[in-house]
Amino acid sequence: MKDLTEEERLKGAPKHERHFYSTSRAFGRFGIRIFEPQVMGRPHWHGHIEANFALHHTMRYDVDNETLVVPPGRLAIFWAGIPHRLTEVTPTGDQPPRLANIYLPLDAFLMMNHIMALQVAMLGGGMILLPETLCDEALMRRWYADYRSGDFERTEIMKMELNALFRRAFLTAPEYLRLPRNDAAGERALSSAHIRHVIAMVRLVLENLDKPLKNAEITAVTGLHENYALSLFTRVMQTPLKQFVLRMRLMRARALLVESALAIASVAEASGFTSISQFYHQFKAAYGASPNEVRTQYLG
Repeated sequence: MKDLTEEERLKGAPKHERHFYSTSRAFGRFGIRIFEPQVMGRPHWHGHIEANFALHHTMRYDVDNETLVVPPGRLAIFWAGIPHRLTEVTPTGDQPPRLANIYLPLDAFLMMNHIMALQVAMLGGGMILLPETLCDEALMRRWYADYRSGDFERTEIMKMELNALFRRAFLTAPEYLRLPRNDAAGERALSSAHIRHVIAMVRLVLENLDKPLKNAEITAVTGLHENYALSLFTRVMQTPLKQFVLRMRLMRARALLVESALAIASVAEASGFTSISQFYHQFKAAYGASPNEVRTQYLG
């Protein structure tokens, strides 16, 4: 089967989002789709927590050179920043195989409340299989309908339900298809404590985007040496802290442009840009369109 190119994979996104996200695999947009599963010719990776729900088939995955089998009717959750490849689809009934995928941007996942254990497990490379009692085909199709409706309120409720689902998953011992690789042996292993430090830095950034942010102020939340904390952030998030802050500011600005009536100068200020000319330059470079053009495209 033909493996999708980056351009094809982003084809469904608005033009300015395709431009923005095609430049980096570190982050992505939220989305749900139900489609015919395709065997992939090569591994890929992207900046989402991905949830897969196999309808009427089992899936064989290669995750960082480890073979895993995802059964039908169970929601499997993993960090797609780890190279992964769907290698085999085996039908389990008379109905054609379909795959429901949820793509949750990593930064949004790390800001969810009361799921630190799951956040650490995901960034540590774990893959969790949820019980059938927590998520079934009817729920997946309802979420898909909510997402496709284009209704902001329905989408926000769906995200809250996702957060609640993740919390329920850890009320009992989770079932792992792949154990987290943190706390493993070896000098390059990432511990749970390392990942918690990175999550603390991400949260500080996202809670203070409208303020000036210096590396030293962000890394101070960890109690680690600044250079070590910066290196740790880059290793886990696959992008330097400075670039992460800029991309989060741009994502905040885009959200304000399309979801509010704020003047563009106020959008720039609320997103942490101290210069309107700098804001215009960075926004155009990232999205391939000016703030005015993006707002006009959305309203159109």
